[in-house]
Amino acid sequence: MENYLLAIDAGTGSIRAVIFDLKGNQISVGQREWIHKEDSRFPGSMDFDIENNYNLLILCIKEAIAAAKIEPEKIIAVASDSMREAIILYDSEGKEIWACANVDSRSVDEVSQLAKISEGIEKEIYEESGQTFSLGALARILWVKNNMPEVYEQTTAVTMLNDWVNYKLSGNLSVEPSNGCTTGMFDLASRAWKPEIAAKCGLKADIYPVVHESGTPVGKITEEISSITGLSRECLVVTGGGDAQIGSVGVGAVKKGQAALFGGSFWQLEYNVGTPKVDPEGRVRINCHVVSNQWQHEMIAFFPGLVMRWFRDGFCQLEKMIEKDYGIDAYSLTEKLALDVPIGSHGMLCSFSSVMDYSNWKHAAPCFTNFGIDPEKFHKGTFYRALMENAALVTLGHLKIINALNDIEIKEIVFASGASKSSLWCQIVSDVLGVKILVPKVKEAAALGTAICAGYGAGVYKSIEEAAGELVEIEATYTPDMENHKKYGEIYETWLKVNKSQMENSDKGFLNHMWKAPGL
Repeated sequence: MENYLLAIDAGTGSIRAVIFDLKGNQISVGQREWIHKEDSRFPGSMDFDIENNYNLLILCIKEAIAAAKIEPEKIIAVASDSMREAIILYDSEGKEIWACANVDSRSVDEVSQLAKISEGIEKEIYEESGQTFSLGALARILWVKNNMPEVYEQTTAVTMLNDWVNYKLSGNLSVEPSNGCTTGMFDLASRAWKPEIAAKCGLKADIYPVVHESGTPVGKITEEISSITGLSRECLVVTGGGDAQIGSVGVGAVKKGQAALFGGSFWQLEYNVGTPKVDPEGRVRINCHVVSNQWQHEMIAFFPGLVMRWFRDGFCQLEKMIEKDYGIDAYSLTEKLALDVPIGSHGMLCSFSSVMDYSNWKHAAPCFTNFGIDPEKFHKGTFYRALMENAALVTLGHLKIINALNDIEIKEIVFASGASKSSLWCQIVSDVLGVKILVPKVKEAAALGTAICAGYGAGVYKSIEEAAGELVEIEATYTPDMENHKKYGEIYETWLKVNKSQMENSDKGFLNHMWKAPGL
């Protein structure tokens, strides 16, 4: 009897249930958009709707099983991954009493409040946890304490979103390190909660569930879930991870010294390290890898995928019409216009993300600049290519920082997620970075990595690393044109100056920052 694995992929905008066979082949998927609610009383709030989203979780599981046309009893294990930074608070009876999505930004004042506790406190916590106040749970829990004291008083536990999924499936509450560490309340070296960090910030030091490494069974499917979905009561529920870290498993980046780039709404560059070394300048985020004896240096570019969507929706009405009428993807139609545009987009530059500085994280006002009014040169395809080059130039800045911090020169990077579907973008990234780009067959890597964790927990695979090595296939390889790389090196220096000028004007208030961390 053939068995299967179920991966729950809980992203920023949607949730997916994906069924794989034991060879890593995707069998079926059920997907729904999440419902995030803004509380009109609190600007920047983005609540996570527990009740409705639980129903969506169940619906996705049932749809995936139906689409797979298999007996649900053949699914032997399930694991989950999720967006990072989303947190759930629970009371003493295990009931969810407050939850926010990762895009929640209500805690601006609390970031400032934390920074004022003592001079250098954020740097001290960064050195222990690898995180700053800007994205972690410290400011959000402090916000609850300040604004919803009755909820804070009832709080007895906190977990991440992927842990919540496992809790709903198994009835057991636990946390795994790869996502849990993004709270800013973990000790990186021990890969466990460090309650002293919370206490230092005036927060409860006793709301931290047991920690299990990724790939650990934490229970079995509850009777309720079994009766609703048909999943067997013997189906194991296994710890998964944060989306970027578990995505690294899904693209085969499981060994020390390997690097992965995920080209989605945000672009994340991940580099695997054997010790949790922090950046003395505080530019780099450090997370626990899903692989238990590894950590990752992470650099994030803001919004490349979202900017492409904006460009498509705002300027590519014809292409969208063709897509609607003939089923030809609007992105691929626009990309064809960019194919004949030369390197450097006829000298035009755009700036839609600044190089990451985790301790002072902000992005200048976006811009296109240095374009002319010659329609033969400066047309839709030129602007589209400039956006592609911009994402690669930001990533080059990130690569330079990681190379310098680790005293290395990365030679190849696995490139996955939506942007990796574009052969033009893959070649641009290779040329700009000057490295070999490997594109896996399965580009939506988080679900595959999650399935690998489920299989490891069920004893199907000997290790996460071995399973990734066996199941991940490289579909295409892009080799850099070093003449192009040299030209892009010169373009990068100009791009840096343009971005610096934009940042100065944004800091002065002449322009609006595209984004800046709460409290800055």
